[in-house]
Amino acid sequence: MTESTSYCGTPEPAGPKPEPAAEGPFASCVLCQEPTEYPESTKGITLCPVCEWQEAERMSCSG
Repeated sequence: MTESTSYCGTPEPAGPKPEPAAEGPFASCVLCQEPTEYPESTKGITLCPVCEWQEAERMSCSG
């Protein structure tokens, strides 16, 4: 196996990501309630950078 190939494919994103907000108020993370980088007006599930990274890690190679 070469460096350019991997065991797990890269999953397609679920949908378009909202644009990060330049300044507050920021939406709260639905998992840990920490502020996210998205404005409060963002519809749908908003995750903070830590929870977003952990969720991507769980989804990338789930077996």
